[in-house]
Amino acid sequence: MSRIHEALKRAEQEKSESAARSVAREEAPRVTVAPVYEQPARSNQQSNHVGEEATRSRQTERFTDRGTSLRFEELVARCTHPEWKADSTLRASLAGESGRVVGERFRTLRSRLYQIAGTRSLRRVLITSSMQGEGKTFIATNLVRSIIRQADKRALLIDADLRAPRLHTALGAPSTLGLSDYLRGEADEYRIVQNSETPNLCFIPCGTRVSNPSELLLSERMKVLLETVTPAFDWVILDSPPSVPVHDASSLADLCDGVLFIVRAGETSYEVAKKASSEFRDKNLIGVVMNQVDKSQGRGDYYYNAEKK
Repeated sequence: MSRIHEALKRAEQEKSESAARSVAREEAPRVTVAPVYEQPARSNQQSNHVGEEATRSRQTERFTDRGTSLRFEELVARCTHPEWKADSTLRASLAGESGRVVGERFRTLRSRLYQIAGTRSLRRVLITSSMQGEGKTFIATNLVRSIIRQADKRALLIDADLRAPRLHTALGAPSTLGLSDYLRGEADEYRIVQNSETPNLCFIPCGTRVSNPSELLLSERMKVLLETVTPAFDWVILDSPPSVPVHDASSLADLCDGVLFIVRAGETSYEVAKKASSEFRDKNLIGVVMNQVDKSQGRGDYYYNAEKK
């Protein structure tokens, strides 16, 4: 866990430094990644073999009925197709030099997830943070955007933050019917899944506001839903509530293959983040993403280079 502590310390340092001076920030937050998962060394031939086997396995599962699991084509044909009008403030601009750098950082994050997926099961990824406002919705949205830029990759984005949902705003999508409606038994999977102009991206919004979100997320129907829809996709990304105020993220982590923990540089307290992230130590914590790194610090590749040593 030394790398996660290093990342949290860096965020704390950013916090103290930003208080002492005014620093111009980029239009879109920079992203650095401190992986926790240790990947064994592989030759190119071994890596290619693993990638080919994983692809064949996904294709077989994607197009083969397994009990109540769904095929992608069937799901898209029967799900809803509303028009999405995305909120540009929650999407990283990929225009210009700044956009190129930001886009590259999300491609780096995507590549690291692929590397882990080549060595272990990793399809459902939970994204969480210590507190509200650290950028988990921004990271979830733009990570999925990076994934689906590869035409052969299919992704499902789920807004599992039933308390303060924002993913539907980022996508410009309706918020209902959605996850809570399914969990209450008021809608099936076809009615809550949305597919718009992007053919290989599907979305499950939060759904109708409820008074018992924790109980719903802990229900057997949440497990059933994930087991039903996961075979149709290469990646299922869940945006969860922050982990300090409520226990929802910890419960959802038990249903996922990996957890990405978001830290906001200059804002996140080291002690708070350390305590929050330790909750996922035994729940497949695969990395830390540091958001809103000051452009002037020149630390964009800090954790990347540290991994190569």
